[in-house]
Amino acid sequence: MTLRRVVLWRHGETDFNAAGRMQGHLDTKLTEVGWNQARFAVPALARFEPDVVIASDLRRATDTATVFTESMGVPLRIDKRLRETRLGEWQGLTGEEVDASWPGERDRWRFDATWAPPGGESRVEVAARAAEVVSDLCDSAEEFGTVLLAAHGGLITALTARLLSLPVAAWPQLGGIGNCHWVELGRREEIWRLHAYNAGMHG
Repeated sequence: MTLRRVVLWRHGETDFNAAGRMQGHLDTKLTEVGWNQARFAVPALARFEPDVVIASDLRRATDTATVFTESMGVPLRIDKRLRETRLGEWQGLTGEEVDASWPGERDRWRFDATWAPPGGESRVEVAARAAEVVSDLCDSAEEFGTVLLAAHGGLITALTARLLSLPVAAWPQLGGIGNCHWVELGRREEIWRLHAYNAGMHG
């Protein structure tokens, strides 16, 4: 059995999300809302019957993943290649603070997937390291039908664009992913197809 589906699950709300601050590689923690979002998503994600969950090593993703794995008895692995975009000098700042010190650069970052914040990495670079995880799964001798990747919004949109082979200029057309929402991609004859984008439970 070869890998036929990946589900990319964004972590729950964090203290930085609630405060409107940019996280990047900063190891922020889930709020109580975030923990509840993860718990609420478990029944919907369970229908995918993942063989394994692989999470970013940042706590917000690992904790979100653990809610699922402990509820469903699914193995959990950690892979630092699933970390969020490194935002360099922007990490920890609000959007307003970034705009004050780097006027216009946040818009440039949004609309150019090849551009990186100062000291950070571009979405193209993020997608490349995340795609290695998927490639390793496809090439693995282990049998994986469905894999759930617990990661981050920026990484998920970049990886989705890469797996769908979208032109880099079109990557910004993909919208953001809500906390604890997910993307479902199916693989057939070596081609990835989008089945759901920014799906989630609302309650």
